[in-house]
Amino acid sequence: MKKLLFAALLLVSGFGLAAQEIPYIKADQITAWKNNDSDTIYVLNFWATWCAPCVAELPDFEKLNAEYAGKNVKVVLISNDFSRDVDKKVKPFVKRKKLKSTVVYMDERTPNTWIDLVSTEWTGAIPATLIVSKGRGFERFFEKRLHYDELESTILEALKTP
Repeated sequence: MKKLLFAALLLVSGFGLAAQEIPYIKADQITAWKNNDSDTIYVLNFWATWCAPCVAELPDFEKLNAEYAGKNVKVVLISNDFSRDVDKKVKPFVKRKKLKSTVVYMDERTPNTWIDLVSTEWTGAIPATLIVSKGRGFERFFEKRLHYDELESTILEALKTP
């Protein structure tokens, strides 16, 4: 009976829950998001666990994800950590921070092969964010830390675009 009670407590506390899966993506996924003809607005945020401004802005992306759920807005947090750190740092970080946005890992060896796919304006510094919807004819790129008000005003602008 005690073992059953202990197991139930572990499940209720969330201790037994698995961390969010973090798919590995290639550069062609960026192209797919940018060329998607739907009216979905993709918010592609490039970040890493070791980047203090990246980590500081994550709550604003999480708020945007929650506030615009069901409104054709898709927040994707694209980790630029080292591949060896995905299991031992990124997954525990995502679980600890209780991130609900989609988290993926950019699985490309050389950033120079895909940075220009995101934006020719991008120097490669993070945090960086691309907000894009081909179906709406909307694209904005930011190479800086974003705050919620700036994210929301950009989303509202994109939503007004036919």
